[in-house]
Amino acid sequence: MNARTEPQLLQQLSNQHLNALEEEAIFILREVAGSFEKPTLLFSGGKDSAVLLKCAEKAFGIGKIPYPLLMIDTGHNYQEVCDFRDARATELGAKLIVRSVEDSMKRGTVRLARPDESRNVHQSVTLLEAIEEFQFDALIGGARRDEEKARAKERIFSHRDSFGQWQPKAQRPELWSLFNTKIHPGEHFRVFPISNWTELDVWQYIARENITLPSIYYTHKRPVVERRGLLVPITPLTPAKDGEVIEERDVRFRTVGDITCTAPVASLAANAEDIVLETLTAEISERGATRMDDKTSEASMEKRKKEGYF
Repeated sequence: MNARTEPQLLQQLSNQHLNALEEEAIFILREVAGSFEKPTLLFSGGKDSAVLLKCAEKAFGIGKIPYPLLMIDTGHNYQEVCDFRDARATELGAKLIVRSVEDSMKRGTVRLARPDESRNVHQSVTLLEAIEEFQFDALIGGARRDEEKARAKERIFSHRDSFGQWQPKAQRPELWSLFNTKIHPGEHFRVFPISNWTELDVWQYIARENITLPSIYYTHKRPVVERRGLLVPITPLTPAKDGEVIEERDVRFRTVGDITCTAPVASLAANAEDIVLETLTAEISERGATRMDDKTSEASMEKRKKEGYF
């Protein structure tokens, strides 16, 4: 038997690690299908939800995912991401439900303090309205514990009361992967199958599985300005301020959300393998480096989650 080289051993260990994470995610996705009457999978078109959808494809097969996909649209999303979302849903033969913050604004359930305010936080209202409309009892999301401290406190099966609120001090234990999925009428669960993944795990999995993503996740040229340590993209929604110098830079997005709160980072990474190498040396978390609305405290994010945020 030939001795294995160090790169081969490292690749085997990496695959074992990714296999374990994938198996856990698939187990949870199937557990949701067997435990709830009206679940849905939150699919934004971002990298984490793309990984989650790939696991769902492996769990059930193309055209056989037993729950619809749900996207809450702020109306300020990058077009590349929306196009990818629609194409992926069609490819998998999955039902896609889109509900818009703009419709909530028309109903008067969302009111902006000013016209240019970020709509990101207001997604909670539209999400809760969609839950009531379709009577969803479980919502599967791609949040990970390594993203942010308040997320790290949350269980994989995270109980929500009849108001859609999260109670951090009343979480159910999850010993030995045994999940208490009992709910009363009007309550629901948020379920996070990739809670235990890291950003590096996600990109290694994307590379291994050759998962297609929106093009803005990879290097491209974009006009930006430097503002409070971030590269702010110049768009009609995020124009330059007086005195700011617009530069065209090579950038990519580490995380994607509402245009008004998502910033790219300087990068020449053209594929998933390049991004794996970049992630290995990154000193700032993906949200810390890219989110214009996350310059807030852990307590602030926890408050938003208690109010129904993703």
